[in-house]
Amino acid sequence: MPAAAAVAVGVMTMGVLVPPAAFAAARPDTVQQGLNALVHSDGLPAALASVKDREGRTRTYTVGVGDLATGSKVPRDGQVRIGSNTKTFTAVVVLQLVAEGKIGLDAPVDTYLPGLVRGKGIDGRRITVRQLLQQTSGLPNYTNYLGDDVRYFEPRELLDLALQHRADFAPGTKWEYSNTNYVLAGLIVEKVTGRPLAKEMDRRIIKRIGLRHTYFPAPGDATIRGPHPKGYYRDSANAPLRDITEIDPSWGWAAGQMISTNSDLNRFFTALLSGHLLPAAQLAQMRSAPLPADATFGPGARYGLGLVSKPLPCGGVYWGHGGSFPGYETRGGATDDGRAANVAVTMQLTDEAARQRVDSVVDTALCR
Repeated sequence: MPAAAAVAVGVMTMGVLVPPAAFAAARPDTVQQGLNALVHSDGLPAALASVKDREGRTRTYTVGVGDLATGSKVPRDGQVRIGSNTKTFTAVVVLQLVAEGKIGLDAPVDTYLPGLVRGKGIDGRRITVRQLLQQTSGLPNYTNYLGDDVRYFEPRELLDLALQHRADFAPGTKWEYSNTNYVLAGLIVEKVTGRPLAKEMDRRIIKRIGLRHTYFPAPGDATIRGPHPKGYYRDSANAPLRDITEIDPSWGWAAGQMISTNSDLNRFFTALLSGHLLPAAQLAQMRSAPLPADATFGPGARYGLGLVSKPLPCGGVYWGHGGSFPGYETRGGATDDGRAANVAVTMQLTDEAARQRVDSVVDTALCR
C-alpha cells in the first residue's frame, strides 16, 4: 500500500450519548438517511456520527458492519484513527506556547531548531512558525516520498525525507498542504518544552477538557485501544476490502497519528471555539485571514492556523479540520453557537465525490 496516500488529508458539560430513537421526530432522521446512503450506495463497510445541538444534547449514529469477518455491530461512538485532525491539536499546543511567551508566531524556525532546516531552496531562517501552521512554508510534503515503507519512523526521519527535495515555492508566496509543516511544529514543541509532544498534548488538551477516548499512540503501538470498527483498504476499484486496522501510525506523527471518537472531536472543537483552550488573542490568530483551500478541503474551504472554515448551506460556517488515514476518513467540526458534528467512515476515501457526500452529511447535521 502506498503510504504516501495516507495522510491526505465550550462549557464543557459532557453531552449524554443516546440513540436517535430516544428523540421524538415527526420526520425521518436526515443524518441517519445520509449515513445509510454512504454505506449502501458508496459501498463503505460502516459509518458513524455524533451530533451535538446548541443545548448540548448529543445523538450518536451507526450503520453498516463493524467487522466484515465476524459481522459484528459497529460500536456506538467507536474509536477511529483521526488522521489530520491531529494537526489542530498540534496547532493548539503551539499557540498555547505562543501565549506563554515561549514561541514567537513570526519567529524563524531556526530560532528553535538552529541549522536543522536546510535544503534546495529551503532555509529555516526564512520560514516562520506561522507559515508552518498556515501551510505557506513551501516545504515539500514528505508523505509523497514514503513509498511502500510502512514501519516505525522517528520524526526526524520524516523531516529528512522532505529535505532531500527542492522547496515547492518561496515561503509566504502561496498556500499548499504539506504534512512536513506539522512535523516541524511538533519538533519545535518538543525543543521548547523538553517533553514529548504526546505528553504535552495529553496535559494541555486531552486531560484539560476531559477527552476520555482520545490519545496519541505510543511508539510501536499499532492497535486501537478501545471499542472500534475495523478499518479497510482497497488497492483498486474492483479489489476486495482488506483489514488494515492495525498499522504503525508513526509516519503521521504531529500531522496525523491520533485516535479519537466523533463525540470527543465534537468536544474538542467546541472547547476550542469557546475559548477553553486558547486565550482570545491566540484563538483570533488561529481563525484570522484564512487562505483558500478548496483544492484540498472542498468548495469554499479556507485554512487558518491548523483550523479550516467551511461554508454551510444554511448560512454561516463551521470550523474543524478533517482527516484521512488508511482504514478511516473523518469529517466535521463546530459552529460558534455551539453546534457540532463529526462523521467517520471505515475506509479511506480516494474519490472526491465520495468525500463530498460525507461532507454533505456534516452539513445536514449542522443545519437541522
